[in-house]
Amino acid sequence: MSERVDYAKHAPDAFRAMLGFSQAAAKGLDPVVAELVKIRASQINRCAFCLDMHIKDARKAGESDQRIFLLSAWEEVDGVYSEKERAALALTEAVTLLTDGFVPDEVYARAAEHFDADELARLGAAIVAINAWNRFNVTFRTQPAAST
Repeated sequence: MSERVDYAKHAPDAFRAMLGFSQAAAKGLDPVVAELVKIRASQINRCAFCLDMHIKDARKAGESDQRIFLLSAWEEVDGVYSEKERAALALTEAVTLLTDGFVPDEVYARAAEHFDADELARLGAAIVAINAWNRFNVTFRTQPAAST
């Protein structure tokens, strides 16, 4: 696949607004949880660009290959992810998929058990932000950076 349009070049104001939104959403969030959420949403949305970026970011933050590799099957493994991480991942999947048109109460309540109101608001914003980035990059077929 070849890249279609460089949206950052052709809509720089929208790109800068997205950067600002993403940065605001991340304030106060555990960086490990934030990267797990970004990777999981990007897996669901099949965004190669974001997967490449956030796997690299997670590794730089000290995340293990095992936890990264198992992320697509996080519900199937015990003792790999904390309950807080599992709640964030469940919320990520519910917001990303929205197949029933809403986030189930039990998924939201589970997240609310592990995140205070400020964190929960930021987590929701971070999930929305990565989904928006995924959609930009999938639409315009943004290619991952060259391997390092």
